[in-house]
Amino acid sequence: MTRLFNEPAAFADEMIEGFVASHGRWVKRVAGGVVRNTKSTPDTVALVIGGGSGHYPAFAGLVGQGLAHGAAMGNLFASPSAQQVYNVAKAANNGAGVLLGYGNYAGDVLHFNQAQDRLRKEGIDCRSIAVTDDVSSAPLAERAKRRGIAGDLTVFKVAAAAAEAGHAMDRIMEIAERANNRTRSFGVAFTGCTLPGADHPLFSVPAGRMAVGMGIHGEPGIGETDIPTADELAELLVARLLTEIPDGVTDEAADGTPRRVVPILNGLGSVKYEELFVVYRRVAQLLAEAGLEAVDPQVGELVTSFDMAGTSLTLFWLDDELESLWNAPADAPAFRRGAVTAAALDAGAGGTDNNELADVELPIPDATAESRAGAVRVLAALGAAKDVVVANADELGRIDAIAGDGDHGIGMERGVRAAVDAARAAVARGAGAATTLHFAADAWADKAGGTSGALWGMALRAVGDAVGDTKAPDAGAVAAGVAGAAAAIMDFGKAKQGDKTLVDVLVPFRDALAAGVNAGQPLTEAWGAAATVAQQAAEDTAQLLPLMGRARPHAGKSLGTPDAGAVSMALIARAIHNTLSENTSAENNTVKENA
Repeated sequence: MTRLFNEPAAFADEMIEGFVASHGRWVKRVAGGVVRNTKSTPDTVALVIGGGSGHYPAFAGLVGQGLAHGAAMGNLFASPSAQQVYNVAKAANNGAGVLLGYGNYAGDVLHFNQAQDRLRKEGIDCRSIAVTDDVSSAPLAERAKRRGIAGDLTVFKVAAAAAEAGHAMDRIMEIAERANNRTRSFGVAFTGCTLPGADHPLFSVPAGRMAVGMGIHGEPGIGETDIPTADELAELLVARLLTEIPDGVTDEAADGTPRRVVPILNGLGSVKYEELFVVYRRVAQLLAEAGLEAVDPQVGELVTSFDMAGTSLTLFWLDDELESLWNAPADAPAFRRGAVTAAALDAGAGGTDNNELADVELPIPDATAESRAGAVRVLAALGAAKDVVVANADELGRIDAIAGDGDHGIGMERGVRAAVDAARAAVARGAGAATTLHFAADAWADKAGGTSGALWGMALRAVGDAVGDTKAPDAGAVAAGVAGAAAAIMDFGKAKQGDKTLVDVLVPFRDALAAGVNAGQPLTEAWGAAATVAQQAAEDTAQLLPLMGRARPHAGKSLGTPDAGAVSMALIARAIHNTLSENTSAENNTVKENA
């Protein structure tokens, strides 16, 4: 368990603050993460990596000369928001474009792609590489759906070395993709991990048993077996990876030269180094027996999962160029190779000082009195959403942990609290309904991170676009906003009905709301009927198998349990209906929210 923390909600921020304070030779803090505190070569491509916190030394420990130029750092096990990624990329940019690197998780894909789009609109050449090394998370025929685990290191290292060598973006992308195609990982766990403040792990393994194929966010394994001996574990890991030699590798040893691999035996948090060395002893023997030359083996903690007891083995299949780039010098807090000379940044050069991380107060557009009154109702609705999420956060996490990583309740609570705070501040400054929703949307996405943060941010923004700042939000505008939210979420996330996501609630809710409004019902009545439909739709997801997101590899485990995102949406729809049924004044709402 995690024993040392203050407020659980502040853990990630305080961790970053302490990391920067102790590693100032390499990094400096910017809004959203960290960047190098050393000079980079002008007009070269910058590599910005990132993901959720809780995996140190990934990702901040890999920022330094010869490795990443910056790391966007999300909350615990939650992807950084698009705004965080954008901020770090802007601070790290050397003038020749930015390559974004991350593990292939739905939330990371959504947020990094949003940041990429924003950077491109500003004329910055921005590309992305999503690491897909985990062989247990999807079959070979669907390799693009695999998640990224310890193989992040191999892809990031060679891409960074190529950037350091001055290669152009197209060339670096080819190298990064080749490295990803040649990296395979497989892992096991003996216990789950426990987040700060939690009283139980995200998943558990029966005594004497081992979960096989688990994920680094606490996703349960795809199977279980008795705990083996160290040698037997080595044999399991190596045998699984040697069943899937990447395309183009098998013919390279035709001249009798041994094929070369970088083996990485990664500890996930609480397996001791001594234990790892015992396992690697047998791994090395097995690789040699298979005719493989182990190049620069890595044994230790490289991509962790808090206190999870587990390990993974990665094989990175080399060619001459990849080997040269892997061995190129690097100097980062958690990964060093050769000799690197790096000059410190001039005082005040680039980035944001640690003491200058506060958000800039954005201007409030003019709004009519009717729209400002509507903003008060928006705040009331968001307050009700916060109350119901906080009350059900533990249960939402429990549902999510059945086949996912168990962080849905935590992420939703972070997001909705931030949205309420932003909306309250907007209302106090005289914002209209649209502006209040837009501020809440950005705050939700920024603080929650993860898939749910991105989707709820998009939903609130779509409703804000529909209601505007010039008139009181009416039933037609609200229905149009919900329709816009559904369209945006399905277009961006690619989920559809039947995939066991919040879309299975959002679409029938949208349709029921539109039907009621078109029939002339007042908003309160139409919304109430739609909320009832949403509740039933959420319950019905229990009979679906997940086809999207982290739950997909464990689809069978979720049968009989509703989707956490669908449940939270139905709860929020009902809570908002209750506020529509009340005559909440601005004064009363302010008292209630501050109580």
